[in-house]
Amino acid sequence: MEKSVDLKKIVMKHWKLWSFISIGLLIVACSKDNGNENLPPANNNFDRGAMLLNWADNIIVPAYTSFKTEAENLNNAATVYSNEPTEASLQSLRASWTAAYISFQKVSMFEIGKAEELRYRNRLNIYPSNTQKIEDFVATGSYDLALPSTMDVQGFPAIDYLINGLGATDTEIVSFYTTNGNALGYKNYLGTLTETILQLTTTVLDDWNANFRDVFVANTSSSATGSVDKLTNDYIFYFEKSLRAGKVGIPAGVFSQQPLPENVEARYKKDFSKQLMLTAVKASQDFFNGKYFNNNTTGESFKTYLDFLNSIKNGEDLGGLINAQFNAAETQANELNNNFALQIETDNTKMLSTYDELQRNVILLKVDMLQALSINVDYVDADGD
Repeated sequence: MEKSVDLKKIVMKHWKLWSFISIGLLIVACSKDNGNENLPPANNNFDRGAMLLNWADNIIVPAYTSFKTEAENLNNAATVYSNEPTEASLQSLRASWTAAYISFQKVSMFEIGKAEELRYRNRLNIYPSNTQKIEDFVATGSYDLALPSTMDVQGFPAIDYLINGLGATDTEIVSFYTTNGNALGYKNYLGTLTETILQLTTTVLDDWNANFRDVFVANTSSSATGSVDKLTNDYIFYFEKSLRAGKVGIPAGVFSQQPLPENVEARYKKDFSKQLMLTAVKASQDFFNGKYFNNNTTGESFKTYLDFLNSIKNGEDLGGLINAQFNAAETQANELNNNFALQIETDNTKMLSTYDELQRNVILLKVDMLQALSINVDYVDADGD
C-alpha cells in the first residue's frame, strides 16, 4: 500500500515567504501603475444591497440547491454499490461522483456563514488524501470525521481513492468490497464519506434558507464586517489559494523545489483534473459578472460595481481587463492534458504558463479591484492556515 506523504509543511515554508514578498511588490507596482485612478468616490451610492440580493438569490442559493441534489445522487449511488458491489454499480457510482465533484466547483468559493463555520471546503476537498490513514480507518472502523485531523481522509479526494485507486482494474477494485477481509469496512467508510458530504451540504443550504440569506443581504455595511467585504475576500482567497495554487501551482512545483504530480486534484481518476479546474475558472468568472446560476441573465456584480466607479487601469476598463484575463487563463488551460499529473511529468511548462495567467488575475482582483472598491485584504497570506 502506497503511503501518503504530508507535504503541507514543506510547501507552506516556501509559500509564506513568497507570499509576503510578492504581495508587497504587487502593491507597490500597482500604486505606480494606477496612481489614484481606482479610488472610488468618498460616498458612492452603488446599490450594494442589490448586488448582495443577486449573489444570494440568483447564484449562491441556487448553486447550493443544485449541488445538494448531486450529493443526494452520490449518496444513493454509494448505497446501491455497497448493497451490490458490481462493475456496473461501480461505474454508476463513478458517474455520480464526477457529476457531484463538478457541481461542487460552483459552490466551493462561497466560504461564508455556516460554510466557514464548518470548514466546508476543507471537509470536502483537501488533497492529496492520506491513503494510509484511510486504510487504518477502514480496518479499525473507528474514526470521527468532524476532527480537524481527518480533513485529508474525507470528501471527494478520499472517495476518488476508494472507487478509482484501490486497484488497476474494475474487477480488482470491486474485490475490495466483496472478497477482501475488510470488505464491510470499505463499504462502511465509503458510505460515511458520501453521507457526510450530504449532511454538511444540507446544513449549509438550510442555514441560507432559514435566516442567513436575510442577514447576508441586509448587511450592506461598507466595512470589514459587511457582507460585501467578507465575501469579496473569501472569493479572492479561494481564487488565489484553492484554484491558482491548489489546482495548478502546488502540483506544478511553484512553491517547492520540484513538481509534485501526486498532488493533483482527482489523482486516481487521472483524466479529470482539467475539467475540474476549467469548471472552477468559469464559475469564478461567472460570479465576477453576476451571472445567474445556469442562466445567462446577469445582475449587479463586481463587474457592474467597477463600471459604476469607472475603474480604470493604465487607461483601460478594469472590469474588461479582469474578464480578458479570465479568458486568457481558460485559453491557456485548454492546452493542458486532461491528466494533470501526466502533463506535469511530460511538459510542466504548460502548467507553469497556466499558473502565470491565473496569477495575473490575482493581481487584478486582489490589488486593483480591492483598491477600486476600497476593500482591505482580511488575510495575511494564502497558505490556508
